[in-house]
Amino acid sequence: MKSSTMDTHMGNITIDKEVIGQYAGGVAMECFGIVGMAGLNMRDGFVRLLKLENAGRGISVTMHNNKLSLEFHIIVAYGVSVLAVANNLMDSVKYKIEEFTGIPVDKINVYVEGVRVVD
Repeated sequence: MKSSTMDTHMGNITIDKEVIGQYAGGVAMECFGIVGMAGLNMRDGFVRLLKLENAGRGISVTMHNNKLSLEFHIIVAYGVSVLAVANNLMDSVKYKIEEFTGIPVDKINVYVEGVRVVD
């Protein structure tokens, strides 16, 4: 299933999962302590920092029982609390995605794939 569909009294609304992923990536980039999204090369386990326009690639969006589940692969700034960054990310994304789509967010998993020193 490539998109999320909601039935309303006036018709159907379909939101592509890539749109949700790109929006969630933009929200994540606004969070303090996040340097960027991580792109994974599963062949050799290499992690790379994605550019802002590709931020949606570091996010996996699935829908089960009319609820969204998101997985973030992020790179955090050196010296910040990973727990605080992850909690901030989860709270911000849950609020903004539910406001944007009208679909409840069931679960957000955060995978810290690297740490970068930020000037």
